[in-house]
Amino acid sequence: MTGAADQNAARPGQSDEWGGPAERAPASTPFTAVITRPSGQSEALVARLAACGIRTLDFPLISIEPVRDPAPLVAALGALDRYALVVFVSPNAVDRAFAAYAPISSIWPYALPVAVVGPASVAALARYGVAAPAYRVVSPAGGADEEAARFDSEALYTALEAHFGADGFAGKRVLIVRGDGGREWLADRLREAGAEVEHVAAYRRVVPEPPMAAWTQVHALLAGAPHAWLVTSSEGVRNLAELAREHLTAGEIAELHHSPLVTPHPRIAETARGMGFDRITLSGAGDERIVEALERLASSVVQPVQNNPAPGSTQSRMTDSNNSGNVAQPGVPSAGATSGTSPVRPAWAAAPSAQTSGKRGAGSALLWLVVALVAGGAGAGGFVLNRKLDRVDHQLVQHQLAADQQMAALRARADQAAAGAQQIDRQIAQLEGKIADAQTAQQALTQQYADLAKNHDEWTLAEVGQMLSSASEQLQLTGNTQLALFALRSADTRLAATASPQALVVRKAIAHDIEKLQAAPSTDLTGLAIKLDTALGEVDSLPLAGEEIVARTKPQAGAHADIEKIAAENHEPRWKAWLNTFFAGIGHQITSLVQVRRVDNADAMLIAPEEGYFVRENLKMRLVSARLSLLSRNQDALKSDLAAADAALARYFDSASKDTRAVRDLVQQVKDGSKAVVLPNLDASLQAIQQYKSRG
Repeated sequence: MTGAADQNAARPGQSDEWGGPAERAPASTPFTAVITRPSGQSEALVARLAACGIRTLDFPLISIEPVRDPAPLVAALGALDRYALVVFVSPNAVDRAFAAYAPISSIWPYALPVAVVGPASVAALARYGVAAPAYRVVSPAGGADEEAARFDSEALYTALEAHFGADGFAGKRVLIVRGDGGREWLADRLREAGAEVEHVAAYRRVVPEPPMAAWTQVHALLAGAPHAWLVTSSEGVRNLAELAREHLTAGEIAELHHSPLVTPHPRIAETARGMGFDRITLSGAGDERIVEALERLASSVVQPVQNNPAPGSTQSRMTDSNNSGNVAQPGVPSAGATSGTSPVRPAWAAAPSAQTSGKRGAGSALLWLVVALVAGGAGAGGFVLNRKLDRVDHQLVQHQLAADQQMAALRARADQAAAGAQQIDRQIAQLEGKIADAQTAQQALTQQYADLAKNHDEWTLAEVGQMLSSASEQLQLTGNTQLALFALRSADTRLAATASPQALVVRKAIAHDIEKLQAAPSTDLTGLAIKLDTALGEVDSLPLAGEEIVARTKPQAGAHADIEKIAAENHEPRWKAWLNTFFAGIGHQITSLVQVRRVDNADAMLIAPEEGYFVRENLKMRLVSARLSLLSRNQDALKSDLAAADAALARYFDSASKDTRAVRDLVQQVKDGSKAVVLPNLDASLQAIQQYKSRG
């Protein structure tokens, strides 16, 4: 048989045009196309396939869900005036974006160009009123050659370059509306062209869980029913492989990899080939091309070739055998020679005699008998030979079928062995992880046992170290020597109950620190701080140098002198006593008008009355700083502040004033009492504890 259907059909065990086993189902079983697009996006395609007599199975591999946070999408759509171009990567992006844009406005900006990847996205834009010529919609143009037409990011960038020019994106802002994730190829090319690209997610893709009824139909298809898978995205291929590992057996996964797979794009085909699919048909973009590819696959599924020859073949062989008996043998006249007229005799030939004619008739009959016997023998031999050939052909077919079954069984066993090996590897990896966890837990337990195994002396020394550390911190912060002495005596009491040699060393260090604390002079920090506060309160009333008013310079009336009494006491005449009193009063008044004072510091005389406020505030700041240094036990800062305050008092204030002298006395008292501000530390005890820990 040499017809076209025979060329497409293959015997069991042979390979078809995709390289997989050509196991054909009976012609009565309908061809099924498994549609893996998201739910609700294949109505038109299903209608076309139904018109072609192809049954469909809805088996979504991707579920389109709303984004968890629509705020970025709404914000981007609310500021479309910032962008020079908006790119929608899929019809889903168009639908989700316009659903979010509807509360903002019902009209898309006419001046804003829109770019989409394929015809489906162009149709989706048209549903919302965005279509040429009112709007500029840029998309890849499908050529006349269906196989060469491409609708992807590469083709879209070529269309954008042709529409805007190679330098048309410099300094422009482009918005790409897509799902969560996706390729970065188009965004990278636009950035290379000088555009500022922003992404916003309009939807998210999740892996759905097909219902049990759909899985039941998939099991039936993988059992041998004619079918093909339509996968329109690389993510769908990966989701199919993931779901197959969870729901299919090893044999069904092998059959799935050998099932016909129709994809519209070469990139999806490369992904499918990498996942193990070996019967891939590249249809091209668009429902029409997908329908044509599925129709070709459906027409290639025919009835298997019959192993037993048709009756016509036996008849043909018998006819050929019979015809072989008609071949003329040398020296034997053929049967056709007797059906014609007798040959013309020459004129000189005499007519045969009756005897000769009788012998010739008997010879002809014998010849005919021999011819009949030979023909009958040849026919019987041909029939027997034809039956033997049929039996041999049938045996060969049976052997071929058995060999194919054995090969299928071996392949299934190999797949099961591979799956078993993978499962064993996973179990081994899990066991190794559990062993590592057990070892880690054992080490932790060992450490805990070691910690719990410490003797009483070690715990006592650790507790003493904590007590000494706390006492040292309190001593430095509060200066409470009594609390530090109490902590040291308590630690010594705890160590007295142990017999460890190291405890003796620590006790010696503690005794040394106790002696230092007892010998340290006590400092009344509170009293010193009160003195500084008193000095602060007196600063505002202190007179500056040259500012104090002399008492005798105040205007006052002279006392009335008794001239007669004075004259009697001095034994002088009245006129002379009166003159002496008069001239003495004039001299006293003149001397009260001028006073000579000594000022050692000329700067004090240059200070204006309004600048005295700043002199007093600077002195207050010095005294406040000295008070803080005193309470924080900063000996160096305290000495510096007290010296600066005393110098300011001596330089700018009236040293003859008793108030100034009183404040300077307070500063000097604080300076003398601050010599014992620095407290001793507990370094000896802490160092002994540290040495013990380092040795342990």
